[in-house]
Amino acid sequence: MPIRWIRWLVLGVITAATFATVPTGPASADPVDDIPGGLESFYHQQLDWGSCNDAVLDGAGAQCAGVVVPLDYNRPDSRTLTVAISRLPATDPARRHGVMLSNPGGPGGPGLGMMVDLRDRLTPEVRARYDLIGMDPRGIGRSDPVNCALPLPTMLFSAGFDAFGFARDTALAAALAASCVAPDPEKARQITTRNTARDMDIIRSAFGERRLNYYGGSYGTYLGAVYSQMFPQRTDRMVLDSAMDPDRYWIGTYQDMGAVNEAGLDDWANWAARRDADYHFGSSGPQVRAFVEDMIRRAATHPVVGNGYLIDEHTVPMMLLALLSNPQKNADLAEVVRLVADGVSGLPVDLEQLKTKISGGVPMNASGMAAVLCGDRAAPRDPAWYRRNIESVRATQPVFGAFANNITACAFWPDPIEEITAVHNSAPALILQATGDTRTPYQQGLALHEDLTGSRMVTLADTRVHGVLRADLSRCVNETVNTYFRDGTLPDADITCRPDPGSLPGH
Repeated sequence: MPIRWIRWLVLGVITAATFATVPTGPASADPVDDIPGGLESFYHQQLDWGSCNDAVLDGAGAQCAGVVVPLDYNRPDSRTLTVAISRLPATDPARRHGVMLSNPGGPGGPGLGMMVDLRDRLTPEVRARYDLIGMDPRGIGRSDPVNCALPLPTMLFSAGFDAFGFARDTALAAALAASCVAPDPEKARQITTRNTARDMDIIRSAFGERRLNYYGGSYGTYLGAVYSQMFPQRTDRMVLDSAMDPDRYWIGTYQDMGAVNEAGLDDWANWAARRDADYHFGSSGPQVRAFVEDMIRRAATHPVVGNGYLIDEHTVPMMLLALLSNPQKNADLAEVVRLVADGVSGLPVDLEQLKTKISGGVPMNASGMAAVLCGDRAAPRDPAWYRRNIESVRATQPVFGAFANNITACAFWPDPIEEITAVHNSAPALILQATGDTRTPYQQGLALHEDLTGSRMVTLADTRVHGVLRADLSRCVNETVNTYFRDGTLPDADITCRPDPGSLPGH
């Protein structure tokens, strides 16, 4: 595969105060006595805090440290990794409840700076009680990252319309897998959710805490659920925002994204139709959808290549996907559609502007994402399996079915080192889910709610959004989350919230 061609494809897809003193170890004994054999030195380690060497984190008053963990928990005397963490200390040590660890999702998303953003969604009473802990999970960001030799920003593509396009994606997926695994097979296979959960427990102990509080979004909900299954006696207050169904993780999760993104596209098309004077895509929802589908077909026959970018039938659906997860990005999506439509029509197009509009919708990298997903659960090996699934949904999912069912690097990855985690426990948790979520569909949150029998669920009704806890979206959601983190009090029953008036302008 020519390097120049790969470069085009790669870049085209992108275009889809005073610190409180807290216990940091070493402790004389772990707060929970059942330390797995051979891991004592990891659980009792001293953390060395210092500058984060990051303008945002340092400006927020954070400190950073490295937590040493085994690469392979079955061989703790062998290789190690260093997991990078950050800390924003509790503002009132006298009322401190403990540490709140976080994960932004992906998988593949670095989380070292996540708590700087999350802090603004928490009340002063909550910030007083917790050290807010960010983490780059193993193999990601500053935590001894997996670096695939093929520098793709994502492992996810749309298969296009024909056998040739599918064959191209199959070859690219195989090349990505080889480029990730071959440099260090032992390391690549140990970047898993279960190992990250084990790392989280070592982090808990390094702070001298008996239990761990947690906020996770998207994939981070799955990580939190796995932690609660593996370490139920060490789980405290847990908020899981935009949840995954553990039984459908991860292949089923992506398959479920096909239908909900088609619905999301219809929702956006109706919005754009009301603004036909501005965008000229059509004056009805069906007309706007027809414009988008025709644009993708034209991208297949008239791709745009230039300055290292590729716009074609494989990349355009991913650009749409990147912005459909938040109606506050409706105008940005309309600008992307206009840029792409102009480009495939032969008009000049500002590719840097296109990249700027959509790059925030693809926050994870291919290396970490592939390592975690493929290391967690084996995928079918036969390319024909994926092709059959794609063809079976083309009529009902004309834009996103070829993405949701496409082959990935996992079809060519080594077998996982251990079985997938079956989640079913009574750990308390607060699950947040929007009815129109285009990344983790609503039924996935319902399924996790059933698996976590001690949980309560907050439904954000009539909203197409991924990531429910936002400073400017729903006071009802925010008050429920902050009450739980402040007092440890779950709602008496599941509740339904709605967006605040004016929080979704023009929606």
